[in-house]
Amino acid sequence: MRVLCRAEEIGEGEARGFPAAPGSFTGLFAVRRYGALHVYVNACPHVGLPLEPLPHRFLDAKKQVIICSAHGARFRIEDGVCITGPCVGEALEAVPHEINDGQIVVAAEAGV
Repeated sequence: MRVLCRAEEIGEGEARGFPAAPGSFTGLFAVRRYGALHVYVNACPHVGLPLEPLPHRFLDAKKQVIICSAHGARFRIEDGVCITGPCVGEALEAVPHEINDGQIVVAAEAGV
């Protein structure tokens, strides 16, 4: 198992990125909306590039959708489905996670 951070470190309408696990090229990110945490692989389904232009900058200005900085694709926070852009209908790769002792935990191989 891999601990990402304490769940309380990600406030409502905020996102946080995490570096790739050893042996992986792709990091993860978590976003909180309506109290629920969602964890995704940090790669646009269009060409696999990381989504954020700056650390932890995954959301639009209104904090309503996830945005790919390379192509402008917009993804629903709740399920990662692309709603506008070059990959409409595709989705970010969701990462199963748990909250254990207040920490966000994913499988060690998540994102590999």
